[in-house]
Amino acid sequence: MKKIWKWLLFVLVILLAAGCVFLYRYINRIRYNDGYVNGNTAGNLYNEGYFCEKDGIVYFANPADNYCLYSMNPDGTNIKKLEDQSVSYINVDDHYIYYCKLKGKSADSFSFLPVNTNSLCRLDIDGKGKPEILDDDPCMYASLVGNYLYYLHYDTTDATTLYKVKIDGKEKEQVEKQSYFTASTDGQYIYYNGLTDNHNIYEMDTSNDHAKVIYEGNCWMPVKDGNNLYFMDCENDYRIAKVDLTNGEKTLVTDCRVDCYNVTGDKIFFQKNDKTNPAICCINTDGSNYQELKEGNYTAINVTSTYVYFKDFTTKTPYYTSVAAPGNVQIFNP
Repeated sequence: MKKIWKWLLFVLVILLAAGCVFLYRYINRIRYNDGYVNGNTAGNLYNEGYFCEKDGIVYFANPADNYCLYSMNPDGTNIKKLEDQSVSYINVDDHYIYYCKLKGKSADSFSFLPVNTNSLCRLDIDGKGKPEILDDDPCMYASLVGNYLYYLHYDTTDATTLYKVKIDGKEKEQVEKQSYFTASTDGQYIYYNGLTDNHNIYEMDTSNDHAKVIYEGNCWMPVKDGNNLYFMDCENDYRIAKVDLTNGEKTLVTDCRVDCYNVTGDKIFFQKNDKTNPAICCINTDGSNYQELKEGNYTAINVTSTYVYFKDFTTKTPYYTSVAAPGNVQIFNP
């Protein structure tokens, strides 16, 4: 009888251990995306990706706390700290937050210098648990496409090149030896401008990583929005241009040189480059309703459904104003 009880106890222990292993693996399983979801908007990622909105929650790098990762409601309420590290290039899907984390927390300092290098990370969307490092080398301009992150990767062999890695940290590989910006995505496609032989706009199909020219011109930082391509037109002193992809017709949206910009709905927010009168500005995508919102030089223009955020180029002071009715610019101090 004792042998039977010992045997039953042994079997019970084995089953309990197996159940614990199964439960651990189930809880810690990687949850993949169905289809080619994208992690953030092109305009935000071109502007350091400090803000990203998903399902009514804004994930952001808090300038009041060394750009550590936080979340809040679109109206700025219900602020929560998620990660005690400086972050940029935030992407979000249904399950995870992806970002470039600065090694050695330091406010507003992102570069490829050996003392300031960014690793590519994944964190559960609720902020619980420890971040998983997907690439420990310096990384920038991360952009989620389905179950892969495309980004700029730096190493001492090839310098800065285009890489991709699966969201589980596997299948890391070099895609191109060029450092193409991967900010503008639309489903399975990435849109970028050439860097060496030409500045044409290319469309890369991430199902096979093959690219083709979709617009010939001297272009910089393209943003695809529906059937329109926006870009800084180098042939016209970096004014913002718009191309209708259905007929190839190009129109100039701004009449001034632009340093950076962000497209949202029927508005474009941009920094006007002017030696005597620089300003953060807003204009409709058809070129109407031009407004100067605040004099000075600003950068890192990020947009959510409710507000547009930007910071002073010199002092780094962060500001925000309404997207729907821009004009009342206030200091952002969450």
